[in-house]
Amino acid sequence: MVNVCGLVTAKQEPVPLKSIEVELEVRDHVATVVSTLLYENKEDKPIEAVFVFPLPGDAAVCHFSATIGQTQIVAEVKEKQQAREEYDDALSSGQQAFLLEESEQSPDIFTLSVGSLPPGESASIRLEYVTELAVQADDGLRFCLPAVLNPRCVSLAFQSSHSNITRDVTSVPASLVPYSLSFSARVSSPRPVTKVESSCSLEPLQYLDTERTQASVKLAAGHRFDRDVELLIHYKDAHRPTAVAEAGQASAKPGTLMADPAVMLSLYPEFPESVMSSVASRGEFVLLMDRSGSMGSPMTNSKRHQTRISSARDTLLLLLKSLPMGCHFNIYSFGSGYEHVFPQSVEYSEKTLEEALRRVEAMDADLGGTEILQPLKHILSQPCIPSQPRQLFVFTDGQVANTKEVMSLVRKNSGSHRCFSFGIGEGASSALINGLAKEGGGHAQFITGTDRMQPKVMQSLRFALQPTVVDISITWDLPEGVSVTVLSPPITALFQGQRSLIYAQLSGEVGAALKPQCLRFSLKPAEDSGSTVHRLAARTRIRSLETEGQQGGGVKEKVVELSVQSGVSSSFTAFVAVNKGSGEPVRGPLVRRDVPTPDLACDEEEHATPQQFCRDPLLQLVSLQKASGCWLPDPALAASLGKTSEETEKTKPPSANRELWATILALIWLHGVKVDAKEEWELLAMKAVSWLRAQNGNNNSHNNIITGPEPLFF
Repeated sequence: MVNVCGLVTAKQEPVPLKSIEVELEVRDHVATVVSTLLYENKEDKPIEAVFVFPLPGDAAVCHFSATIGQTQIVAEVKEKQQAREEYDDALSSGQQAFLLEESEQSPDIFTLSVGSLPPGESASIRLEYVTELAVQADDGLRFCLPAVLNPRCVSLAFQSSHSNITRDVTSVPASLVPYSLSFSARVSSPRPVTKVESSCSLEPLQYLDTERTQASVKLAAGHRFDRDVELLIHYKDAHRPTAVAEAGQASAKPGTLMADPAVMLSLYPEFPESVMSSVASRGEFVLLMDRSGSMGSPMTNSKRHQTRISSARDTLLLLLKSLPMGCHFNIYSFGSGYEHVFPQSVEYSEKTLEEALRRVEAMDADLGGTEILQPLKHILSQPCIPSQPRQLFVFTDGQVANTKEVMSLVRKNSGSHRCFSFGIGEGASSALINGLAKEGGGHAQFITGTDRMQPKVMQSLRFALQPTVVDISITWDLPEGVSVTVLSPPITALFQGQRSLIYAQLSGEVGAALKPQCLRFSLKPAEDSGSTVHRLAARTRIRSLETEGQQGGGVKEKVVELSVQSGVSSSFTAFVAVNKGSGEPVRGPLVRRDVPTPDLACDEEEHATPQQFCRDPLLQLVSLQKASGCWLPDPALAASLGKTSEETEKTKPPSANRELWATILALIWLHGVKVDAKEEWELLAMKAVSWLRAQNGNNNSHNNIITGPEPLFF
């Protein structure tokens, strides 16, 4: 047996990564993240350590440096092939080198290569990125530090063009990951911070000022890498629009984005209740469900919880029952291939609903991999139904190897549909989930930890049924001699719960302040206001240019130029650093070591067999509702209400027919017993009330049963 020294994987292979330290700085709606990774080579030969890891899909990497002993080497952004050649040349000559590059298939996957680390040597890698924080249903802002690349959800392998080696992700059980994580966060905003929540254990929140506009929090010791590190940050007056201005860099080339002031506008409107109460009665609803093998995993890292596919089936039941009469719908499911319930979308009726529910009940996580592109192509190639706007709901727990191709397809068809996406479980690709919603003009939701899928999906259905605000325009009232270049794509639609960030570059003779208007901000911010807004503005412009590049037009040179100027990563560039200071080449054969990522499925397999779950009484009641919105009087309904048929019959007024009374009893039960889950059943209850009113007509006795005099269910 060979004795192995130092950190090892489950296969007894040496691992050079010792620890990860993350510092989060939140500034209102955006964040700067600084990660420090400590490598140590305890082998007797030089190594190349390769670490494949995820970042948020909309993140912009803006700094990469390495410290070896007392020497710090700051990486430069260069055209990707040039950076790879410099890295390879350095390794060939025995020099220490570092390479950080974005995957060409998905913008949320990065590869960090640490080359020619001599025996006994340590290297500290500092990685900095900026990102926007997503708004959640309760107005909180979500930050997520992905814990896994999630190899169980997709067989991820990418071809490295500079080494001709197919790099597969190494994974071990989360409990055996041989490196530690420390995490701290500092939050500041013009508005008070009301609370910070997490699915992970946190130390108590510390306020840093009397106004509570600044706070700090830390991850409790002992994090096991069994889940993403997620923070939910809540501010007072969340819907108030804000503007953050940032001074340009004195050292930047005049006239460029980094030299001029930049501004970020945050729009998060709250619409009047009269607007929100109007619900559309038409539409084509296409539901696309992931049935890959990983959907058989528990919702959390425990076999004691419901599986993802089981929760998805329950969610589809609730969603289908809540659709309005008069709409059209269809259900697709995918894995390595795809299936559909109907050859094309059909009108919503009792017959089509029953067939759809029968097929949904039989769905399992048995379709193999995660190939979403082909079903999307099929769905979006179908002709639209006149006066039935298409709403696409996508459910997946994985990631795909062709994210950018998927985004391009959704973007190309954005004029004919809206896309609402749901990332299920730890490790779902943020680039895929956020990208589908962003390019499809919809809304993204993530279901992690102990989150329930149903309320988040129903919130998105309410968005889909509500009217959107269109024809949005922004007018800039600027002083004479000052011009503005908007860097963000135009806002085509906005609906309740959607936040939009707009980045702009200010040029000309910038004065002290903007003329009075609805939203006022300084045009001459402090010199030390940082670079977060500039970098996110650069990222926004780079993503737009990359999109144009996919459509032709030769914009690679523009992307490379802006990426180099701003120091922000792109698909055409990479960070490279070479230590040329020692002069002594590293001797000996170079050994490659892949740093393992945590595989949650491995830990899950070590636990008990999945448990069987009894159906929630709410879902049992929902399953009995008819497409029209009514309930029929039968023993199953009485049992779901916790009564016998005789007991429900005794309470019926003589003037009420049996279907009407059964429906009223169901509504009374919902409002009396399940009021805490109102967001889940509110839409189907509205459909039931509409049915009741349609049955009553001018029958005053029936109207009294529905509306009073006692408030039975309102």
